[in-house]
Amino acid sequence: MNICRRFSQYVNKNLAKMRIVQFKLNDNKVRIGVLSGDNVIDVNASDTTIPNSLVEFLQDENALDKIKRIASNPKEQHTLTSVKLLSPITKPDKILGVASNYKDDCKMRNIPYPKEPMVFSKFASVIIGPNDPIPKSDATNALDWEVELVAIIGKKAQYVKAKDAMDYIFGYTVTQDLTAKDWVMRNSGQLVMCKNFDGFCPLGPWIVTKEELGDPYDVKLKTWVNGELKQNGHSDNMLHRIDTLVEYLTSVMTLLPGDVILTGTPFGVGASQIPPQYLQKGDLLESEVDKIGKMSHRIV
Repeated sequence: MNICRRFSQYVNKNLAKMRIVQFKLNDNKVRIGVLSGDNVIDVNASDTTIPNSLVEFLQDENALDKIKRIASNPKEQHTLTSVKLLSPITKPDKILGVASNYKDDCKMRNIPYPKEPMVFSKFASVIIGPNDPIPKSDATNALDWEVELVAIIGKKAQYVKAKDAMDYIFGYTVTQDLTAKDWVMRNSGQLVMCKNFDGFCPLGPWIVTKEELGDPYDVKLKTWVNGELKQNGHSDNMLHRIDTLVEYLTSVMTLLPGDVILTGTPFGVGASQIPPQYLQKGDLLESEVDKIGKMSHRIV
């Protein structure tokens, strides 16, 4: 490989390193931004042809090149404290989760490793932002936390082999895969109702591109409840890894730009505490994935 080509690849890789947000100002319009230190570069203010929805942005083959140029020479910026951060992805075609996907969690619960990914779905309507309050419905008495690393699909993926799977990942974010654990038994173990109460899929605070994050199996995942550390896991414990998940999912369905894959949670959820502990109204839930960011939610 000649020097010019190597330099070009180095430049392109570093230009791809960024953190992307969806946000609002006082006019209440949704915008796309790029994080620059403590500021948010207003992408849509610089180029009105760029979609203000990240799902639509990922569908535009030329949008990433445009956003790179804007980030290198921004026209308008806002301080991070002056904007309202939204979920970095809204209205994806699919939200797919994987249950029992951490080795330490399976060991501590004394259950065998699933031979195949245990997949469930969430609905786009339950997505909330990284600092929004989480409503606790009176229909559950067992509201549980589950911090997770989230992979975001960047382009149409169908019949993808594991060796090629990471080419289809755009980036990563954080979620709490909130679960009404009493509804699991109530519904004979099925995972639709228990995963889809309003507000049960907070995402944020931004999407970190895969170039920015680096190795997705070298990050810590943490949950605090009222300041007390409850989960302190590591993504290296992931059982079915992201490339395997993409191959498995695309053998059945086509993944589209903006689709969300929740990759599982480490040991330490409320149901595993002795005695079991669940979120109550007034609690402060904080979630962090190393190298990505932290979310904070009040249970209301």
